[in-house]
Amino acid sequence: MTDRTTLLSTLDALLQPERFKDYGPNGLQVEGRSEVNSLVSGVTASLALIEAAIAAKADAILVHHGLFWRGQDGRVTGWMRQRLGLLLAHNINLIAYHLPLDAHAELGNNAQLGKVLGLVADARFGEQQLGFAGPAPAALATAQALADHVHASLGRAVTLVPGGAQPLRRIAWCTGGAQSYFEDAIAAGADAFITGEISEPQAHYARECGVAYIACGHHASERYGAPAVAAHVASQLGLVHTFIDIDNPA
Repeated sequence: MTDRTTLLSTLDALLQPERFKDYGPNGLQVEGRSEVNSLVSGVTASLALIEAAIAAKADAILVHHGLFWRGQDGRVTGWMRQRLGLLLAHNINLIAYHLPLDAHAELGNNAQLGKVLGLVADARFGEQQLGFAGPAPAALATAQALADHVHASLGRAVTLVPGGAQPLRRIAWCTGGAQSYFEDAIAAGADAFITGEISEPQAHYARECGVAYIACGHHASERYGAPAVAAHVASQLGLVHTFIDIDNPA
């Protein structure tokens, strides 16, 4: 067991949120009980995750996608009232880290996705250096082989826009909704780029620049950072940790 202040200071020291310009508040978003014994991790602070955390008797929830975002409607109605109401009624702390959890060199979403896919990063790129890049393994020398590997590794169908016919030498990746990083990946010398989502322009960039684009799902690409961070901190502080994965087709 530990106290909330120690848990938060440990997470802040690990993830260094002060280094990032982000889209919402990092750290404690909803204050619950001061003593923490059980920590649940998940991707998004959805109603389903909160309900599952209550069933697991969690004292705190650590997520990548919290409740509050820049520019959103500030009224506590509808889905926001439901989620906040449950957290407050059960005195559960909600802790969220967005870009800091993407960026951590060992435990973050990008590092952990690379680990799952067997990719080793030797460079970073893009705004705030969130993107990872590294050499393509010999077995993944074609865009189709890489797409098939991502599909098999994540258990989710992917969208592939093939690039050129050249063998893959460099693979870049950035989890979640990082389609805007594609041009940075191309400039960094990537032959293929993996992310969660695809928008209309990226298909044209892939064809015109000869760089393969693979969209493997926002949720599917970001299932690994929060539990890795939570497990690490739970081990340090003597907490019980449970990862709860709420399925999301997006």
